[in-house]
Amino acid sequence: MTNGIGRFEGEWDELVRLLNLGFAQPWNDAQLEAERKVWEPARSFVAAEDKELTGHTTAFSLRMTVPGAQLPVAGVSMVCVSPTHTRRGILRDLMRAQLTDLHENGVEPVAVLTASEPVIYGRFGYGLGSDHQQITVPKTARALRPVAGVDAVRVRYADLEEARAVTTRIHNEQAAGRPGMFQHDDRWHDYVSGENVVTDTSGASPLRCVLATVDGEVTGYAYFRTRRTTKGFVDVSRVHARDLASHVALWQLLLNQDLLGETTYEHLPSDDPLLSLLVDPRAPKPTTADGLWVRLADVGRALAGRTYAEEVDVVLGVSDDFLPWNAGQWHLTGGPGGASCEKTDRPADVQLDVRELGAVYLGKPSLALLGAAGLVEERTEGALAATSRAFLGKRLPWLDTGF
Repeated sequence: MTNGIGRFEGEWDELVRLLNLGFAQPWNDAQLEAERKVWEPARSFVAAEDKELTGHTTAFSLRMTVPGAQLPVAGVSMVCVSPTHTRRGILRDLMRAQLTDLHENGVEPVAVLTASEPVIYGRFGYGLGSDHQQITVPKTARALRPVAGVDAVRVRYADLEEARAVTTRIHNEQAAGRPGMFQHDDRWHDYVSGENVVTDTSGASPLRCVLATVDGEVTGYAYFRTRRTTKGFVDVSRVHARDLASHVALWQLLLNQDLLGETTYEHLPSDDPLLSLLVDPRAPKPTTADGLWVRLADVGRALAGRTYAEEVDVVLGVSDDFLPWNAGQWHLTGGPGGASCEKTDRPADVQLDVRELGAVYLGKPSLALLGAAGLVEERTEGALAATSRAFLGKRLPWLDTGF
């Protein structure tokens, strides 16, 4: 293409200059290679002017867990506009082209992304659908309350490649039960276990893997790096376990490394047992960070694609200035066994913007909280509380893999 918005038909190397400009700080070769391996060229949209690329967005084909189900979801990534072409509506046009494509294809009713700047994507209908905690635990406050069964767990180091099959299996088991997580295949395993990590790895050890076992069976794993600085610390990349005792045993190792004064984890689930088990609950100084931003590209299919905590029969009045096919009244019925959602002429029981639907789609926060903030309007008495209860998930949504 010469000008305007369209599908990208070039090669990866043509994108690198734009990506480096758009993200302000050039990615190193390892990071670029990692992104190239998960990139799906046919899903890229670009803006161009006189043969020069001025904007880009792409999506990864993910199978993500939502309450009660797993859905094909578009993981939006590599979104950037050249600094010479900002404030011209290029990002808006790229977002609209991408979301329109999702709607017309009829495969992925939901788009998700992580935001480099959280104020950007709300105007395109994305709502904040998950959060997590960033923690730093000093070694002096490592004590955990006792948990039955921990003494039966053995933790050992393992080669990353030799452990690949079992760690991927455990991850995918855990992902099946928590909204916001998606299934890892070989390319995503390579992405999370390689040396590409987007955070600074200078001065750090290679990525290490430990396995938790009970009676010879692997019950959990952790990935982490260590750094020897003035203080020395452990950078945790991920912790997954099939049971609480194994989870705690892994954390005991991560918190108790000799010569290292702190343990950090940037993506701890907000409901992780560690926060309750630390004897000193102030010690980690948890900071809540935004995780997944969720956009319903097709309201009817998205709401019918998940289950609900209790029976629900409600008409949702949805406003969507960005994608007009979503606007109107939607009759949602269903419960723990499944749901349906169809357009209707009936008046709305609850009125809200598509952004708020995205915020509650994965099960948190509640519609009632958004109503208390004036962001959701109840038009039928009792409808907001009932709908809010129905939308809640059994577990808090969590983004464990950035993209």
